[in-house]
Parts: sequence; structure tokens; C-alpha cells
Amino acid sequence: MKSFWFGAAAAAAFLACGAASAQDYSKAPRMGTWGFDLTGRDTTVPPGQDFYAYANGTYLKSLEIPADRSRYGAFDRLNELSQNRMHAVLDKAAADKAAAGDTAKVGMLYRSFLDEAKVDALGARPMAADLAAIRKEKTRADIARTMGQSLAAFGGSFFAGSVGEDAKDPDRYTLYLGQAGLGLPDRDYYLEPSFAAQKAKYELHVARMLTLAGWPGAAANAKAIVAMETEIAKVSWTNVQRRDDNAMYNAYATADLAGLAPGFDWDAFLAGAGLGKAQKVVVQEKTAFPQIAAIYARTPVATLKAWQAFYLADQAAPYLSKPFDQAHYEFHQGVLTGAKAQQPRWKRGVSLVDGQIGEALGKLYVDTYFPPESKAKMLGLVSDIRAAMGARIEKLDWMSPATKAKAQEKLALFRVKIAYPDKWRDYSALRLRDGDLYGNVRNTQAFEWDYRAARLGGPVDKSEWGMTPPTINAYYNPTGNEIVFPAAILQPPFFDPDGDMAINYGGIGGVIGHETTHGFDDQGRRYDGTGRLTDWWSPEDAAKFEAQAKKLGAQYDAFQVLPGAKINGANTMGENIADLGGLLLALDAYHASLKGQPAPVIDGLTGDQRVFLGWAQVWRQKIREDRLRQQLVSDPHSPSQARVDVPMRNIDAFYDAFGVKPGDAMYVAPADRVRIW
Repeated sequence: MKSFWFGAAAAAAFLACGAASAQDYSKAPRMGTWGFDLTGRDTTVPPGQDFYAYANGTYLKSLEIPADRSRYGAFDRLNELSQNRMHAVLDKAAADKAAAGDTAKVGMLYRSFLDEAKVDALGARPMAADLAAIRKEKTRADIARTMGQSLAAFGGSFFAGSVGEDAKDPDRYTLYLGQAGLGLPDRDYYLEPSFAAQKAKYELHVARMLTLAGWPGAAANAKAIVAMETEIAKVSWTNVQRRDDNAMYNAYATADLAGLAPGFDWDAFLAGAGLGKAQKVVVQEKTAFPQIAAIYARTPVATLKAWQAFYLADQAAPYLSKPFDQAHYEFHQGVLTGAKAQQPRWKRGVSLVDGQIGEALGKLYVDTYFPPESKAKMLGLVSDIRAAMGARIEKLDWMSPATKAKAQEKLALFRVKIAYPDKWRDYSALRLRDGDLYGNVRNTQAFEWDYRAARLGGPVDKSEWGMTPPTINAYYNPTGNEIVFPAAILQPPFFDPDGDMAINYGGIGGVIGHETTHGFDDQGRRYDGTGRLTDWWSPEDAAKFEAQAKKLGAQYDAFQVLPGAKINGANTMGENIADLGGLLLALDAYHASLKGQPAPVIDGLTGDQRVFLGWAQVWRQKIREDRLRQQLVSDPHSPSQARVDVPMRNIDAFYDAFGVKPGDAMYVAPADRVRIW
């Protein structure tokens, strides 16, 4: 899994928060009596016809998506628990006027967000200085400089920038630049007829935001902005192209950027971003850069300034008065995802604090809610999955001994992070003020950017985390060769320390296996054990791997989730390989844990059956059509049903466990089953 994704006066909001904090959130509810919700199955559906429906059908029939959400299911219910826990922590911190240090900072940021009356009274005034800076721009160099400044603040840029681990020198930080400039979720929204309605509503949204910001010629500027972004979309790389990490790594001296992409003032841009001393840059979508720079060079200055004004207002809208906030919600959640109501202000405040100063909040969360014994049990499960992966590598019949040895070396070098960082972030230099929501968010953005920019060229902090402890997710970081599992995911339905271990292996074991397999998927396999982007495979082994990956991709390409809408198997390839590998590793590790003893039968279900059910249970979910269509073009993960049904079709043990026969919809002939890891 790789992952983003306000009321009345403050006093009334605090009263509501007080009620929430009185509840007991110390333990996540168990699924059923031993870890699986038997009542959620639909046993009228044969497992071999549609396993997802068999495992979850009755639950899904009665499930309703809340009005303020675009999807709902097991992930989301656990996320609600995490939100409620953070809510209780923040409620306490916000009420404690004597608090100091990080507790004071999380309380102040949250309190400033809850003070809706103050935010409404200020209207658009908080962004007046930033808007005035755009109005004062006279040249394209001025605009490029402001675009660079926007990397640390509200606003937009035609090029994205970040400081991260150098894929060719993973012990050092380097500067990355990538394509940007699009306000819709994906280039397909501009170019595909199926998204014409959303594109038309986007133009109306741009005009609405410009009007609210007091920018002249809103309708005409909106039309010009969408036309300009459409031109950028035409030359932007697709998500499939962007999955090639070798193609996305193009090292240049910063002085050579002007030769690569003339027409854009790179010196002004880098100076604005505080990166004027950078000597090296990794350009990602190389062929798009000169074309985007050319669009910038030929677009009228007035349109570029209006575009900047729109981006400033749109990004700042959730932290401005009601008209801005409502406009932002109606387009970004209503039009693009199908949500029917806005989330309560306290929920958005929780997300804000978690997103802006998440480790400060995460430490309070861990101190209050995370049981230390769960970390020890997770270490045992990770060890089991690692052993299963090592055994699978040794048994591969398509990989040569030399490549196997390098794969085993990489596996042995895996770094494992569980629950929370060993070293927490230092926020002592961050300055916040009561009653200044816009300024507080702006300051946290600048603080984060300055922190990362200052490390340019320096040694990589291997202890750093890319997710906060309350996050319901996990990830593999290829340049760190590490798998990471935040505290919040270590609960039912993923992990129940008192539940059936077969369900745990199918749940959190599948997640551990998924992240482990990411180290060997079509992207992760390109990095060695030190995290360096390099080719350590023999050409023959690589060809065999790619043949099986292509075979798996074809199965997803054929999976229709909506009439006329199918999964893009190339875009979702890494996640699909990880799902298949993760479930196989979970099953192997469960078998090893039995130490030769027969698996117990629980409620008539064998151990293998329960492993498969544990995996299926975590993916139970309903999703609105608009959100699903967005996922199909912009998300590297396949929809939930495919994450259950397609991997299982390729696992021999699934056929044995549920008696799947030729003629069943789930059946794939043995010779056609995908065998990768």
C-alpha cells in the first residue's frame, strides 16, 4: 500500500469535542468473535463464482456510504476510530491553555481551525498580501519566482519540486523536479470525452474562485486557464509512463535547465524556492519539460497571473471564510468524488493537524492509545513473512542462481519500521499564533519546506518516516529498502492480537507480504539492497519476470468495474503484483507457523479458508461512481473487488480450499495462472 487525501463558534465546537473525548477508544472492536465477521458473508454465492461477494456480500448489501464520504468500508471504519482518537487528543490539547511544547502547537493549530466565527469574520483578508504579490508581477521572471515560492506556500507552479533521497546515491538528498500545472486529478480529465462534464464544471469553479478573490474578468480568465491546462495535459506524461523509474531519473546540472527547457526562468524559480545553491537536479518527465516551458513562454502574462490567483485561492479556500470553503467542497468533493455532504469541521481539523504537524500529534496518539505488546507481535509476523519470501525466492524455477543470490541479499537488508519513529521530529522552531488559521497553515508549510530544502546534498536520515502513526496504511520505500507499518493499522480487521492467527495472517500478514513484495515488483525490483536504482537482474531473468507481469496485467485489463470501464493493468501493475505476492506469503507464513501440526477448524472453516477470508474482509467497501472513475485513471491501486478476486484466481491453494472447478467464474487453468514470486 502506498498512499491523500467546519459549525458554529469555537465554544460550541469544543462542547461537541468534549462529548467525543469521553468515549473509550482504547481498543478497536473485534470482527465477529474470533476475527472474522461471519454474518457479513453471502453464502448463496459460491466462492468459485465471486469470492469477494461470498466473503462480504451480506455486509455490503446493508452498507450505506455516509453523505460526507465518497467511499466506505473496513479501511474507512478503522480510519474513523483513528480520527476519533486524534479528536480526543486534540480536544484535550486545545483546551489546555497552559500546555507547552508540541502539545501547545497541536492544540493551537486545531483551535485556530475550529474558530469558524473568526475565520468567517476575516473573509478573504488573510490572503490579501499573497494576492497583492501576484498583482505586482510584471515579467515572466517575476511569475517564475512566485511559482518557486509556492513550493513552500499556497499557490501553483508549472513544475513540482521536492528534496528526497537520490535514487542513484541513496545516502544523499537531491532535488527532484517534475511536471505540474493541472488542477484536475489527471490528464485524462482534460482529454477524454467521458470527463467532459467534470471539465466544464471545473471551468465554472475556476471562475467562481477568481470572483471570490476579486480578480477581474473571472469568466474569460477561467476559459483561458482551462484551455492552457488542456495544452499542458496533452504534453504531460501518463501515469503508466511515470512508472518507469529509470525514465524518470535524468540528472542535470541546474545550469543546464535553461538548455533543456528554454522559455522558463529557472534561476528565478529556484531562487524563489530557496534552492539557488543547488548544483544538481533530477528531471523526471524529461520530454514534457521543454513542451511545458514552451506553453509557459507563449501564454499571456495576464493569464499566468490569473492562473496563480486561482491556485492561491483554491488551495487556501479551506482556511478562509464560508464562501471559499463551500466552493472548494462543492467542486473537489461534490463534483469530483460524488460526496453528498461536507465532513464536520472537527474531522477536517483533525486531518489538518495530522497532515501539517503529524509527528507532534502522533506522539500524543501513541502515548495514549498504542499497546507496546502489539509492536513485539508485529516483529514476529514480519520475521515469518520475510522467511516465507526467502523460501519462495529459493524455489523459483524461472530465476537464475546469480539473480537469486542478489534477491536474497536485498531481502536480508530490508529495514523494518513498526508503529512509530524511534526519533521524533523537532517542531521547536515552528511559530504559530492563536486565531490565525491562514498564517498557521502557511507557516507549517514553510517550516516543512525549509526543513527539507536545508538537507539538500546532505546525508539521508534513515530513521525518518513517510507516514504518521495514526495513519491507516503502510508502505515500502525503495531508496531506503524499508517496509513501514504505522501504529493505527495494527488493529482489527488487519490485526487482532487476541484473534485467530489465520485471520491475522490473511489481514496484516497479507499487508506485510504486500509491502515486502513491493521490493520485488516491476518498480521495486530495479533497486538493490542498498536502495540504489540499478539493474541487478540478468537479461534472461528480467524477460521471464516481465512475461509473467504482462500476463497478470492482462487479467486486470479484462476486469470491468463499471459498464465500459476497466482497470488499467499497466498503471496498477506494482500494486497488483504486491497483492498476489502478499497473499501467497501470508499463506506460506501461516503454514510455517503451524510447525507441522494440523490447522484448527473454526465454525467449519479450515485454516486456509480463513486466511483467504481474512484478506477479503479488509477490502470490503462501497464507493461512489465518480470516485471510482477517478480511481481508475489516477490511482495505482485496483478497486477492492479486483484486489480480492484476481490474486486468488492465481493461487493453487485457493482452488483446493474452496473446491473451485472448471466452469466456475473464478477458475483459471493451471497453465494460465501467473507465477511470479
